[in-house]
Amino acid sequence: MNDLRADCSRCFALCCVVPAFAKSVDFAIDKPARTPCRNLLADFGCGIHTKLRESGFTGCTVYDCFGAGQQVAQVTFGGTSWRDDPASAATMFDVFPVMRQLHELLWYLTEVRSLDKARALHPAARDLKAKIEALTAGSPEELLAVDVGPYWEQANALLLKASELTRGKGKNRRGADLIGKELKGANLRASNLRGAYLIGADLRGADLRLVDFIGADLRGADLSGADLTGALFLTQAQVDAAKGSRATKLPTTLTHPAHWP
Repeated sequence: MNDLRADCSRCFALCCVVPAFAKSVDFAIDKPARTPCRNLLADFGCGIHTKLRESGFTGCTVYDCFGAGQQVAQVTFGGTSWRDDPASAATMFDVFPVMRQLHELLWYLTEVRSLDKARALHPAARDLKAKIEALTAGSPEELLAVDVGPYWEQANALLLKASELTRGKGKNRRGADLIGKELKGANLRASNLRGAYLIGADLRGADLRLVDFIGADLRGADLSGADLTGALFLTQAQVDAAKGSRATKLPTTLTHPAHWP
């Protein structure tokens, strides 16, 4: 999945320019869309990169473009930045969110192909992944013409089936409101927590093995000592948004965030 991991050194800080954000617990300032963040440096680095959290920019630390930034910068636009070619800026900024969606789909389809119990779905996941990869190699004009919706629909059908095959008869808590819930030590193994709201939930020591986390909101959830071995469709951004400890067990594709004690 290396090509689907953000490499900021090969990007033009598109995530620091394209999205808008509002002053909140996640961001210390308001920033309009398509406007460089005030912390952006001339070399596309971040002036407060080593102290984003304490500076009030937690939202920046949990953002993941799935490698879309470097794809747009180095492939779609051939390594020429929006600063070097201001005429390309508007198009580049339009292409970035399209590419991000495509790369997110590639991330999930790659995971489907790693699931043993979903082996019957591997050929379909491979074929859809190949089609989407072909789209990511397109020109700016071709990318802007892409309707990502149908690809999400096809992928979602595969993700749902892969989840069911892998989890077995786990409980269905899809979209559940578990904000701030006391779930310390809870047995949630193989549950469907797709799109669940787990903001600030106490999941210390919980059994979260084989849980489907796609789209779940884990901001501020306490995963200290929890076991997420084999968790499905869990992203690094979701983990980064949560609290945890070195005793937290994560899938092998993810790492313990630096801010976890």
